[in-house]
Amino acid sequence: MSAADRVAGLYERHALSFDRDRGRSLIEKPWLDAFLDLAPEGPILDLGCGGAEPLAAYLIARGRAVTGVDASPTLINLCRRRFPDQDWRVGDMRALSLGRAFAGVLAWDSFFHLDQDSQRAMVPRFARLAAPGAALMVTTGPRLGEAIGAYGGEPLYHASLAPEEYRSLLAAHGFAVERHVAEDPSCGGRTVWLARLTPVRDR
Repeated sequence: MSAADRVAGLYERHALSFDRDRGRSLIEKPWLDAFLDLAPEGPILDLGCGGAEPLAAYLIARGRAVTGVDASPTLINLCRRRFPDQDWRVGDMRALSLGRAFAGVLAWDSFFHLDQDSQRAMVPRFARLAAPGAALMVTTGPRLGEAIGAYGGEPLYHASLAPEEYRSLLAAHGFAVERHVAEDPSCGGRTVWLARLTPVRDR
């Protein structure tokens, strides 16, 4: 099993401690607000939703219906207990087929756990999951490379493409980048991409 494929098992083994450790201060709020301002009315797809707090909780509080997907059954069970009226699913974003399109697609602190080839393959899947005009927001690494962090005493895989390749892939699949900040100091050093799926007539 590759280092990237071990990520799902790590989060499941440490699901409750991860949920306890997850910060609730919502330093992500300015980015979430920009994402919601860009997204047309409609439901949001949260890929790698964790236990739904704080990001999905904020989207729900802002009046959006949320479909959340995570590979950890324990984390999805937390979501179902906290927000039983929303749609929560155990799944792998790389194989996701929901039969519907969303006004916004969010992959925050999750997309970068995929290996580089899986990230390349995920961009057209984002396009299939997004309705015309939908917002897409993902966090990545700041530069090409792979890194092994740690959580719960276990190695935790991260990878990134070069920024130029992300821009090229997004454009090739109909996404116009609205904002990109590398290592945003106001958001815990995250590298964030916010894009919009342009309607076919605008391409």
